[in-house]
Amino acid sequence: MKFQSTGIKSTVIMLALSMALVGCTDKPAKDITNSVPTLATINSGHIANAAATPEVWLSYGGTYDEQRFSRLKQINQDNVKNLGVAWTYDLQTSRGVEATPIVLDGVMYVTGSWSIVYALDAKTGEELWVYNPEVSGEDAAKGCCDVINRGVAVHEGKVIVGVFDGRLEALDAKTGKVVWSTLTVDKSMPYTITGAPRVVKDKVLIGNGGAELGVRGYVSAYDVNTGALAWRFYTTPNPDKKPDGAASDDIFASAANATWGDSGKWTTEGGGGTVWDSIIYDTVNDSVIFGVGNASPWNADIRDPEGNGDNFFLSSIVAVDADTGTYKWHFQTTPRDQYDFTATQSLILADLPIGAEGQPRRVVMQAPKNGFYYVLDAATGEFISGKPYVDLMTWATGLDAKGRPIENPDARNWTKKGFVSIPGPMGAHNWHPMAYSPQTGLAYIPAQQVPQALVPNLDSNPSPQRWNIGGDLSAGVPPTYPKGTLDFIRKDFKGNLLAWDPVKQEARWSVEHSGPGNGGVLTTASNLVFQGTIDGELVAYNAENGDKLWGQQANSGVVAPPSTYSIDGEQYIAIATGWGGGWALNYGVGWPKAVVPDVGHVIVFKLGATGSVPDIPENAVVMSPKGNDFGNDDMKMLGLIKYAENCMVCHGPLVVSSGVIPDLRWSYQSADKESWNDIVIGGALTDNGMISFKEYLSADDAEAVRAYVMGQSWLAVNNGDAKEPSAE
Repeated sequence: MKFQSTGIKSTVIMLALSMALVGCTDKPAKDITNSVPTLATINSGHIANAAATPEVWLSYGGTYDEQRFSRLKQINQDNVKNLGVAWTYDLQTSRGVEATPIVLDGVMYVTGSWSIVYALDAKTGEELWVYNPEVSGEDAAKGCCDVINRGVAVHEGKVIVGVFDGRLEALDAKTGKVVWSTLTVDKSMPYTITGAPRVVKDKVLIGNGGAELGVRGYVSAYDVNTGALAWRFYTTPNPDKKPDGAASDDIFASAANATWGDSGKWTTEGGGGTVWDSIIYDTVNDSVIFGVGNASPWNADIRDPEGNGDNFFLSSIVAVDADTGTYKWHFQTTPRDQYDFTATQSLILADLPIGAEGQPRRVVMQAPKNGFYYVLDAATGEFISGKPYVDLMTWATGLDAKGRPIENPDARNWTKKGFVSIPGPMGAHNWHPMAYSPQTGLAYIPAQQVPQALVPNLDSNPSPQRWNIGGDLSAGVPPTYPKGTLDFIRKDFKGNLLAWDPVKQEARWSVEHSGPGNGGVLTTASNLVFQGTIDGELVAYNAENGDKLWGQQANSGVVAPPSTYSIDGEQYIAIATGWGGGWALNYGVGWPKAVVPDVGHVIVFKLGATGSVPDIPENAVVMSPKGNDFGNDDMKMLGLIKYAENCMVCHGPLVVSSGVIPDLRWSYQSADKESWNDIVIGGALTDNGMISFKEYLSADDAEAVRAYVMGQSWLAVNNGDAKEPSAE
């Protein structure tokens, strides 16, 4: 109780401070409003005070602080067991769904895969309109991690969406018709957009992805009414280190350029550093704070071979002026990143009792991929504290007094001799948003353990349609394996919901899941924590001790975070379901089920409702080879290498799919040379995102890949993981 009282006192003090700022500054706090917005009136002032209007969910993280904490408490620990399905809506997708539902004025705005936007009656689920931006299959092939989208922003009658192919579009909130559209990327480069836009004052902010394939990262601000570019901040240098005419020019000239050499693949592949997810707005300091992604390529020896510079601003948290984009401060979580340890994971602003005599201090917090939980001063970026939030870490032994990782020399040298990294590139925490409750003082993290063998590949030839990381993706993937191998591998893949005390930097409780990749988190004033799982269940936990209080099967893997809202005095919990994303595509071997139902829906719950979730569709795929094993060992080894370079990140190591993408081992097309070539070389399925690989694979290469695939299908039979064809 003492801790809770301190939190309440802190909140009161900070509110008083905010009001003082309103009276004596020209900052946007003066526009804060207590009114519940409508579609026509919603603006940044409403989002700045969104905590006071919990009946609506106005932005990606709920408020500008992005705590994903709601003051609604009609649904509580005593009655949560009475939650039932109020309504469902079929998103008609078999790909990943990662969006947070936005709700105001009785309307829910949510995105599915392929950047499709849906407007639904938030009380009944009735479809109001659907907007399909018609992303091409060629653009889909540029994505590392499925054709997903994390949601929309809303502002004064407009719904704003970042489209997978690089467009930023404003739609009429009532009709779904395009108000304005602007292209934010160079279409000749493998850029994508999967993140949700954020509206700050009169600007809308968006980043992009593509570092695995080879791009230069940046975040942009556009006029929210016209789509005109207002400012841009690059996160890696111009290849010739000259000015870009951008907001980032001064900081690169004065500091950041010097952390890069003058040669290496960063000069041709962009250097990476994409801002593909977390962007927040600090209303107190008038700062936009964003997380920066991994390097391009990962391998620092070929990316920047001249020295040991930290390579600003890879894997960093960066703060800029909201109006101009001018640099304020940065903190680099993984200097000279070469592990895919992005700092794009959810950023949260909070007032923690860590000042003198326990006084509140405004901080920004993050649990990035590298496994350390960071608490930084929000005004200056000063490192306050950091500790590992995972039990096992091989790449570093801790942090020094300034927050810099103390790296294992063997990990730093993976670019020469290889290393098994824990966490691996999937991270100890990936994009799935964590939440923070100012009542319990705890952060709730979708944590995980996914080891990865990092092995150099200095001879790889860059291609705009595949991962160009300077590493051997076939490393650790044997051409054959004994019975029980898949079960053995899965024992090292772990997932849990972790309650973390950011003041004491220690775990409070943890709930184990069946594997990694579980959904984002919502917490409420009734001390509930909601999270979906890869097993397809939405669960409510006691926020103080982790006890499970309620669960409901969604009949599809859940990776998106829930949101909550209230209409006519009734509180609702909303979740968008749909198995997919990077974990599902890349790590089928880590999924304990052979095939996962993959049907996207919006499912909304309320107390006393008696509806039902959609039935699981019957799986028509029979797990047995559809043709004969063929080819000698050399042919299959060539097939493995080409498969790893061109196919594995979508179809999975060992050709084991989690169900999002067809499992090639059981495909009739894999068994038929002509059908295989029509797809792999001829591009027959381009509209689905399976482009032609004729520029990257010869006819002999394609046939070698087919031999490897068919060999894996029969290996599964021999190991007892699949049926003989005669047993169909």
